[in-house]
Amino acid sequence: MRRPFAISRRHLLASAAASFAFGHGARAAEYSRSWTFGNVTVSKIVEMSAPLPARRHFPDAPLDVLDENASWLAPHFYDPATKNDISTYQAYVVRTQRIVLVMDGGYGDFLPSEAERPGQHRESFVDNLRRAGVAPEQVTHVINSHFHADHIGWNTRRDGENRVPMYPKARYLFDRKEYDATATAAATNAGTATAFNACVKPVMEAGVGDLIDGDLDLGDGLRIVATPGHTPGHHSLAIASKGRRAILSGDVIHNPIEVLHPEWTMGFDADKDAARAQRIKFVDAHTDVDVTILAAHFGGPTAGKIVSEKGGKRVFRTLVP
Repeated sequence: MRRPFAISRRHLLASAAASFAFGHGARAAEYSRSWTFGNVTVSKIVEMSAPLPARRHFPDAPLDVLDENASWLAPHFYDPATKNDISTYQAYVVRTQRIVLVMDGGYGDFLPSEAERPGQHRESFVDNLRRAGVAPEQVTHVINSHFHADHIGWNTRRDGENRVPMYPKARYLFDRKEYDATATAAATNAGTATAFNACVKPVMEAGVGDLIDGDLDLGDGLRIVATPGHTPGHHSLAIASKGRRAILSGDVIHNPIEVLHPEWTMGFDADKDAARAQRIKFVDAHTDVDVTILAAHFGGPTAGKIVSEKGGKRVFRTLVP
């Protein structure tokens, strides 16, 4: 069943507050890591990490399965002591000889003051970006896997009472279906309107946003690939360079347990049937193949591959301990 493509203001504030509080204590090592695929370098730029009750992610699933698989889920993706999933909110910076692309970007600084907590990461995201060797002025392209608030926050920044594009020289490539669906939802939903008006509208008003339809080849081994389901215009970024392949999969998968159980219903999916079908298709296509997966919310080592164990059980194996 399809649910409205919207997020409530209450949910937006509660999620952000929990994230800010938890993120303040995250380890510094979480905030930077890079991988090379041929002529393409990918760096993760972390805003924060946060625990979320596993039941919120998987409302209908038998959660004892998480404990049964704690040997490969903990400590980066699941905490058996609290029964919480661990989600990381981050951007990926993708660099080639001529492209500097930012994908996604956390909550940003658009949230009202009641959602913020001491130690929130309004400034550290930009610091982490610069530590990775990238200044906002160097970015050439920005894409959002989708328009949920935790993926579009750093599209813009505060400039006095206004909001302006965070990356002043970049073209922002927005999926047309995603844009239209979110604009429609924003007309009747306050939470969606808050995020859309702060993080998407100013980009279009500044004349630096382009609406794209489905897949798009950017060159240099980068291709935007439509992966709808979680939201109507969700997309991923595929990388292929000098025989190396990777995919920045956005929210096709939220937690590695979905590699084992892609059929589970995910609480935040807009179209649960379409999202489930997309997830199953994705897992099947990437099992036992040499493609590195970088999902939007995977923290810790982050990058990994889907592999089959004896008996056919599929797990997510990170590239480093």
